[in-house]
Order: sequence, then structure tokens, then C-alpha cells
Amino acid sequence: MSPDRRQHRGPHPRDSQLFAADELPKLRVATAQLSWLLTHGYKLVSSLKLVGDRHALRERQRLAISRAACSDQSLNRRKETCRPIEGIGNSRLLIDGFNLIITLEAALSGGALLLGRDDCFRDLASVHGSYRSVSETESTLLIIGTTLERLEPASVTWVLDRPVSNSGRLAKTIYQLAVSHGWPWQVETVYNPDSRLIASPDVAVTADSAILDRVGCWTNLKSHIIQNLRPAVWILDFRTDRP
Repeated sequence: MSPDRRQHRGPHPRDSQLFAADELPKLRVATAQLSWLLTHGYKLVSSLKLVGDRHALRERQRLAISRAACSDQSLNRRKETCRPIEGIGNSRLLIDGFNLIITLEAALSGGALLLGRDDCFRDLASVHGSYRSVSETESTLLIIGTTLERLEPASVTWVLDRPVSNSGRLAKTIYQLAVSHGWPWQVETVYNPDSRLIASPDVAVTADSAILDRVGCWTNLKSHIIQNLRPAVWILDFRTDRP
């Protein structure tokens, strides 16, 4: 496999067709139907195949609805445990680093952002086991830093997946940027970030569904930042009432 030499985390060449305006109504219905099946206890893999086949969805469209959908149970729990962004002053934040950074890199480079049923933004970037900084990485970190500076949390700890290649390099970049701006950040590289976030009493900053369904409390910092970037970002709103 050739090394990843991308300079941006932008859209796939076919995304403009797969997520064109005339495709969105079908994708919203598919998201609602998948959410209904999940609510009634059906497994994701079989439910996604059923819904995807019914609407003749392509692979990236199936990926999109799987990231935008969630069960009623998950939706209600996520609403109950979400801390309003205006209320995180003096709170201790624990940031799911790759989850936040990669989505914002995609946003700044023109990639499609999925607004899911739970009001969380997710991306379609494919980063599996390997991370490489792109042209938008520094801008992303600066936007996060200036946003957190205004929100004034008591502390900020970044958590990065140690097994992901270049996580140590990214941790060093985050720490050096924080030092240069006087931001009181800590950076950790750990083998299991999910467990670290779920077990912590701190306010989690993530849009990872598996974490959101188990964490004690979280805040939607990603959404706050992206909403402030409008209208310069490409947002696909998949929210709708279930059929």
C-alpha cells in the first residue's frame, strides 16, 4: 500500500454526486428507517444492509447513514448526559483528540459533514490506524484553542490513540502550540482512549457514538465550532422524524 500523501482531508471525488441535493431526501428517509430498526433491537450490520439495499445506496451513502442514525434509546441518553457548551466554564474537559481534529480538518478542506440525529457532526474521512497531518491541521488546532480560551474550562486534557501511527508527533504539535499560546493543556497518548473517556468524571468532548452511549457527561464542542464556521462548510443535515 502506498503511503498517504494527501495534503487535505477534503471530499471524495464522487461525493458531489452521492450527496447532491436530490439525493438527500432519500438519505434522510434511510437514516430514519435505520434508526427505527436500531430502536427495535435489530443489529446495525443487518439493518444497514436491509435499508441500503431497499434504497440502492452506494457504499459511502451507507457509511453516511450509519454514522447519522441512532436508536431512540441512544438519542435520549445522549440528550440527558450532554452538558450545554455555555456551561463548561470551570469544568475539566477530556478531548477525544482524533475525533475532534479529523472532522474539523475535513470541514476546513471542503469535506462533507454529516449532521446526525443526535445533533452531532461526523465526517466521512477514512483514517484507520494511521494519521497524517494535513494543510488544515494547524488552523484546526488554533480554532479549537481560541474557542476553548473563550469558554474558559478549568483544564483541558487531550487523549490520543497511541496505536495510531504519528499520534506521538501530533501530541507534540498540540503541546507546543499550547505552550506558545499559554493554553493550560495536557496531552496523553493511551492504548484505549474509549475506556479513558468513559471512566473519567471529566466532561468528554467527542462525537463517537460508542463513547456517547456510555460516558457520564459530554459536551458538543465540535458542533459549536462548526456552527460558527457556517456558511463556509459543507453540511449534510440527515435529521428527520422517523417514518
